[in-house]
Amino acid sequence: MRALRVLVLLLVALLAWLQYRFWFGPGGQRDVAALRQQVERQKRDNAGRQQRNDALAAEVEDLKSGEAAVEERARSELGMIKPGETFYRVVEPAPPAPPADVPAEDE
Repeated sequence: MRALRVLVLLLVALLAWLQYRFWFGPGGQRDVAALRQQVERQKRDNAGRQQRNDALAAEVEDLKSGEAAVEERARSELGMIKPGETFYRVVEPAPPAPPADVPAEDE
């Protein structure tokens, strides 16, 4: 009977040690939870970058295939106009400057 009690005690101690390592040891549940959060954060970053890459790829394809996109870019970014066109620039009036603070007179 004594040997059986020692065996049960050893098995309980082994189970407790394994549970401790599972929950708190290296590679345990805390580390797994932290890695899961890191993976989710990376997936969100990747999705955003994939959208940006898709937009850039579409823009490149549009510039390669269409003349209208090149013309639009030349007009908006370089200020180019076609021969025979008249260029008009609209200048917004500058907002009036706020009045300078006048020091209070001594009474």
